[in-house]
Amino acid sequence: MEWQQIIGFYQTAKLGSFTKAARVTFRTQSAISQQIKNLEEEFGCRLFERIGKRNLRLTSAGKRFLKFSETVLEDFDSLIEEFDDLENSKKGHLKIAAPFTTLFHLIPSAVKRYTELFPDVELTIRDRSQQDILELVKNGEVDFGLVLESNIFKDLLAFRWKKVHTVLMTPVNHPLTKIKRATLKQIGKYPLILPPANLRYRSELEDRFQTQGIDCRIIMESSNVELSALYVEMGLGVSFATVATDLPESTQRKLRFLSMEHLFKPDYIAVVMKKGRTLFSFKRAFISVLFGETALSH
Repeated sequence: MEWQQIIGFYQTAKLGSFTKAARVTFRTQSAISQQIKNLEEEFGCRLFERIGKRNLRLTSAGKRFLKFSETVLEDFDSLIEEFDDLENSKKGHLKIAAPFTTLFHLIPSAVKRYTELFPDVELTIRDRSQQDILELVKNGEVDFGLVLESNIFKDLLAFRWKKVHTVLMTPVNHPLTKIKRATLKQIGKYPLILPPANLRYRSELEDRFQTQGIDCRIIMESSNVELSALYVEMGLGVSFATVATDLPESTQRKLRFLSMEHLFKPDYIAVVMKKGRTLFSFKRAFISVLFGETALSH
């Protein structure tokens, strides 16, 4: 078994295509196919099932070898970063993931500050949903994720960052703005803009309405708060959102943000990482910048 065979298999398994794997590894499709064939001959078992001409599916052996490949490649990346760290180098690869709203409103200044301090660090930022971020962290595909604390898996390590509270977004002259502490029954009289049905937050909201016997109308599904805000402003419906406590309300849209603290407990945005993962100096520095520490340990 050779190093390039591991890389070729890993990329093929992740991308589901010999052609795509060849493209990212700068090899020909036939070279990747031969690498996989050689591995299968060495192991004495098939790693992929060929479904039709183009589709590939991992066998049980392939799934096991994928876990092995992920561990080997992750350990290799950590080894390179450890060598750089020992030489006091400010080089490496930092990968973070966060939802669009967090990336747009909360961390731009921290990212700018970090890139000024560490211009040679290769930074990768991914815009993903809460669930996708947690899977990326769990699988070791990103170093840090920023998610709501209430969503975090127990087997991950989290650092509480910013307090958030639930609000109801309405147009400025909506009837609900005249009610001091609107109930779910009162809110349920109006069309709702909610997250997609496959998200946990959506199911929790629906459970609350159903428990009280409230038959609400969901007029739109939106996984993006900015998109929801646009349609709330148009008068299409009202929408729940979580807002950071120290984030000023938007003056660019004609919206009202009604506090729902009487119905929902506050939550926190947390920085989450995989337990047992080594944090080299340039990665620890990102946490320092994010949390506003002035003294960074290089």
